[in-house]
Amino acid sequence: MTRASILQQGTIHCFPAGLRDAKGELVNAEVSAVAFDGERLLMASDKPIPGEERSACFALPMTDAGPDDSRLAYYTQPLIKQAVKYEDFALSADGRHVLATTGFDRLDADSHALNDYNHLLIWPLGKPDEVQVVDPDPRDGVEGSLELRGKLNGAIGFPYYKIEGLAAIPGERGDGLLLFGVREQGQDHDDFEYVSRVVGAHYQITANGNLEFLDEMREFYAFDPDSFAGVRFACGLSSLEYDPYHARLYLLTSFENEVDGEEHIGGYLWQMSLEDFRARRAPELVTNPEGQPLEFEHKAEGLAVLDHDRLFVAYDNDRNLELGSVDERDERHACEAPYTILEISASPAS
Repeated sequence: MTRASILQQGTIHCFPAGLRDAKGELVNAEVSAVAFDGERLLMASDKPIPGEERSACFALPMTDAGPDDSRLAYYTQPLIKQAVKYEDFALSADGRHVLATTGFDRLDADSHALNDYNHLLIWPLGKPDEVQVVDPDPRDGVEGSLELRGKLNGAIGFPYYKIEGLAAIPGERGDGLLLFGVREQGQDHDDFEYVSRVVGAHYQITANGNLEFLDEMREFYAFDPDSFAGVRFACGLSSLEYDPYHARLYLLTSFENEVDGEEHIGGYLWQMSLEDFRARRAPELVTNPEGQPLEFEHKAEGLAVLDHDRLFVAYDNDRNLELGSVDERDERHACEAPYTILEISASPAS
């Protein structure tokens, strides 16, 4: 059995308190993507953070005392600022590049007005100035990973979908396998179901530092979290994370449901070996120290492996400001993003 215990919880100030957008509305931190490069947490909000000197993507040092938001730095490269609705980060299978995906959940068929929602970006670790768009439209001047969108369309098979997971694992031929986690699929944004599917394709990094797919995008994995004992609410996939220390894959699912007029948000953590993933076996639901399913009290949307035994979980509670056990305060400020650091351990089955 894989168990998780809470080592630390808190909030990260993502931008100045009271920041407002062009419409005068209070900006809300909605962190949905996180990765760890060995020194820094890379994080992104799925909503824009206004200001020439800011962007939805930023980094801050991870210290022995926890994340240090006093040294937070925004990534203001034009391509990084342009992409909208970041949903997940990943490191390449060799750990040398950062990959960032948006949700791919909207596109205007008659114009390029919504292309910014369709981006897969790549840059060398620690060198965001060298950012590039992966699989762009072949026409000059058309921004976005629109060739990739066409490949996702074929693999997912629905006109509407939302990508919320991204992970790169070692391939079986000396290359890598890039995985996309699908959270929603259906006919349109008002007619969909929550799912936990993983599609992907093998890739290699080219000489100029971009990513090139080597085969056809297809489904690699799917499971139904709601069928597991102890899962109380219907949920969908919200993040993927490769653990190179144990050659396993973590899957994060989250829920946002209203039952009898009461809102319920939260999530669950799952893990499986790469062997089990390739064989499409069921994942293991991670438990708390008492052996019960670990149920997050906040909407878990971002996951990063910190080291051999620790995970970082970021929450996107949308407009819900309640802090629960994360802090002694009842509510967070809109500029704050709650987080949890977990210690993972394996226990023999009883």
